[in-house]
Amino acid sequence: MNSFLSYEERAVIDQITRFSTDILAPRAAEIDAKAQFTTLHRPALAEMGIMGMNLPEAHGGIGLSGPALYEAVEAIAGACGSTASMLTAHFLATDSLLLGAEEALKARVLPGAATGDKLGAFGLTEPQAGSNPADMRSFAMREGTGYRLKGSKCFISNAGEADFIVIFAKTDRTAGARGISAFIVEPKRMGGIDIGKPEQTMGLRGGHVFPISFDCFVPEENRLGDEGTGFRTAMKVLDNGRIEVAAQATGIASEALKAAISYAKEREVGGRPIGNFQGLQWMLADCATELAAARALGLQAAAKRGSGERYSSESAYAKLYASEAAWRIADRALQIHGGYGYTKDFPLERYLRDLRIFRIYEGSSEIQRTIIARDLLK
Repeated sequence: MNSFLSYEERAVIDQITRFSTDILAPRAAEIDAKAQFTTLHRPALAEMGIMGMNLPEAHGGIGLSGPALYEAVEAIAGACGSTASMLTAHFLATDSLLLGAEEALKARVLPGAATGDKLGAFGLTEPQAGSNPADMRSFAMREGTGYRLKGSKCFISNAGEADFIVIFAKTDRTAGARGISAFIVEPKRMGGIDIGKPEQTMGLRGGHVFPISFDCFVPEENRLGDEGTGFRTAMKVLDNGRIEVAAQATGIASEALKAAISYAKEREVGGRPIGNFQGLQWMLADCATELAAARALGLQAAAKRGSGERYSSESAYAKLYASEAAWRIADRALQIHGGYGYTKDFPLERYLRDLRIFRIYEGSSEIQRTIIARDLLK
C-alpha cells in the first residue's frame, strides 16, 4: 500500500502505526468492557496531529493525501475500533466546514479542531430520517440576526463532549433536499441544546453516540454556505466518510486475520497444527483475498479524494465491499478459534461486534447498492 505515499507520509504512517500498537491496542479491551469514551485518547491524538490529519495545512492540519489518510485510519481502527469511530466522526464535522463553509467560519473553527482543542460532531440522522435525510423534520426559521433552530437528532457520535456540532435542518420545508441548510451549534456556549445519555450499543462501545434535541438561536455567521446547500455538503462529506468506514473495516479485519493465522499455527489437533489442514487453509486464503480486494477498492476511492473528480460510486464500492467482507473475515477467524473465539479471552467477538455497524451507518449496504445502480443506469 505504501507505494501510494510520499516519503514524508510513510514516516507519519509508521509513527501512527507504532502509537496504535503501543498505546491504543493495549487499552482496547478495557475501553470496550467499561464503555469508556475514547476521548481519553484525544490529548495524545492531538499531540501527534492526528485530529487534523484530514485538513490542509492552511487550516492547521497536516494535509495527508487520501491514500495516507486511509492507511492512518486503518492502523488506528485495527488497534481500537472505538477510537477510530470517535476520530472519524470528528472528521465528518471538519470536512463539513472544509467543503461547505465560508472562509470566515473555517478560520474560526478549523484551526482549533485540527489541534484537538475543539471536538466536532456531525448531526444528520433523525429518528424518522436515517437512510433518506430529505425526510428530516428539524428546521431553522429566520429570527433577528440569525435563526431559530428546532428539532432533534439521534446516534450522533461525540455529541456529549463536542465543542461544535454540524446540524442539518430545513430552511425551506417545502423544497425537500434542496431546502436543507447546515449550521454550527456550540453546545458549551449556547443555551437550548439538550444532549441525552449515550446509547448502549452492541459494539464500538467506547465511541459514544447520543440523542440530541435543540430549540436554540444560531447567528447567521454560523451557517455553512448559502441556504439550501446543506444536503449537497452532507453528500460530499459522506463520500469521504464512506472511505474512512472502509478503512476502519479493513483495519479490524486485518487484525482478525492475523489472529486466525497465529492460532492456526499454534493450535494442534492429533499432533498437527490445524493450519496443516486444507479446509482451514482455504478459509485463510479466502480471508486474505477478500481483505486485499477491500483494500484495493478503498485505496482506489482514496486516490480520487481531493482530485476534483467525482467519486461517489468509488466510495460506495469501497464501503459496501469492505463492510461486508470484513464481517465475513472476522466470522471465519472466530470459527477457526472454535469455542475460544466465542469468549472474551480473545478479541474475535469484539471485532465482530465492532464491525456490525459498518453495514448500517453512513449509508447502509442497501443504500450503497442504490447509489451504485443509479450511477450505472444514468
